[in-house]
Amino acid sequence: MRRADVEIPLAEAALLIAAHDHDLDVAAQLDALDDLAREAPPTVEGLARFLFVEQRFAGNDVDYADPRNSFLDEVLRRRLGIPITLSVLMVEVGRRSGLALHGVGMPGHFLVGAERGTFIDAFDGGAVLDERGCRDVFERLQPGAAWHPSYLTPVEPRAILVRMLANLVHTFVERSPADAVWALQLRLAVPGVAPDERRHAAALLGTLGRFEEAAAVLDDVAGELDESGAARAREDAVRLRARAN
Repeated sequence: MRRADVEIPLAEAALLIAAHDHDLDVAAQLDALDDLAREAPPTVEGLARFLFVEQRFAGNDVDYADPRNSFLDEVLRRRLGIPITLSVLMVEVGRRSGLALHGVGMPGHFLVGAERGTFIDAFDGGAVLDERGCRDVFERLQPGAAWHPSYLTPVEPRAILVRMLANLVHTFVERSPADAVWALQLRLAVPGVAPDERRHAAALLGTLGRFEEAAAVLDDVAGELDESGAARAREDAVRLRARAN
């Protein structure tokens, strides 16, 4: 994750996230992606049909919050995922097939972007959308929220992986709070985490009983804040350490 974005191997990094949760053979999973690419048609629409109709990869709308939906190896095994992992699947199979695809981090619903303003909704059976179609999806999922064309800007691998980790943290906090710790630790290890996000992570670590770890995060954050913000961060760190004793 400290590499330049263009050097980050998206599929491998996504699999390494999953490897913090359970044992898996990363090389075998990469081979599975290669196998799919060998069978896939060399067009965007053909690839969408191949993956989401013929191969039956689908959005898990029965148990959206199942953590397995966020693990790329489990998506390959179960043929079920959420928008971001299904999109990563399509981007990575497409890359192996010579297609220039990219992730699109539209708020609330991740998409795949292609050339000439074409987008694929991997969660919705590989539906092919234009900008108006993407806006319709956004307005259906985010009633009352204002639309902005920048929501369709391509996102780089680091941002995709960060969003995957954020999904995992949210899922684990709801279902298995102790498991949220490793996902939070990975998120904090990614370069460039904003101070406000690190403060939020520290608060969450505190609620999970990781008081010293949360205090250490606040100590680091304090060095990047103005005088009053740094003072508050240090006070919060002192209170967390007191709870650890």
